[in-house]
Amino acid sequence: MRYAILVAYNGAGYGGWQIQKNSITVQEKLEAAAKDLFGKRICITASGRTDSGVHAAGQVCHFDAETSIPPEKIADALNMRLPEDISVLSSVAAPENFDANRCAKKKTYCYRMYLSPRRNPIKDKTSVWVKGGADISKLEHIAGAFVGRRDFKAYCKSGSQVKTTVREVYSVEVKARHYRGSYDVEIYVCGGGFLYNMVRTIAGTMLYFAQGSLSEDDILRSLEECDRDAVGKTMPAGGLTLESVDYGFDLFKSP
Repeated sequence: MRYAILVAYNGAGYGGWQIQKNSITVQEKLEAAAKDLFGKRICITASGRTDSGVHAAGQVCHFDAETSIPPEKIADALNMRLPEDISVLSSVAAPENFDANRCAKKKTYCYRMYLSPRRNPIKDKTSVWVKGGADISKLEHIAGAFVGRRDFKAYCKSGSQVKTTVREVYSVEVKARHYRGSYDVEIYVCGGGFLYNMVRTIAGTMLYFAQGSLSEDDILRSLEECDRDAVGKTMPAGGLTLESVDYGFDLFKSP
């Protein structure tokens, strides 16, 4: 029988989602918990790979297993076997043809940063410190430049092996809150799929524009001419979270 799980994790201590030789990964921990629970090796497929240090609030996975455990109780059974920085939020019986990766229609990532003269160790857990300020209105203004079907070659790590660097971004939304002399900034990017480092580089480019280091013409050129010199830095992984995955229906809808 096929099951789907909704997973949250703090990625700081992991080399990303996918199992690899030289690093502990989220998939490795989940599959170890599943093997202990079901008594055999279970292959768990995620909606997509998150990179080293990247977090997830709504990663969706599927796997096949034969068990008498009620679907909704699988989450608790797995959590008893998982480290504190990984948690299964929900578990359900999924349609037999459901594939967490291939059936995904949209994914939403959020890049979090805080603009402050001093570092805050609490915020550092899931957001990145930017010393100094930035023009929030400029962040909001430039967000629309990334919406649509674009060639994001300039926003992809050089040397990445992909068939095409064209991706469609459905929305980019900026949320900012002023609190105790600093700004907490969230940049939500929703798209059909993303290149390696794409969201982190979009966030860095938006920040550079808001700080005056890049012009609007620079950013338009980066998208029209794939000019890597016209983009900002790739922001650290610790500020990025996979927020949600959209399948066109509510997979985890409560009965």
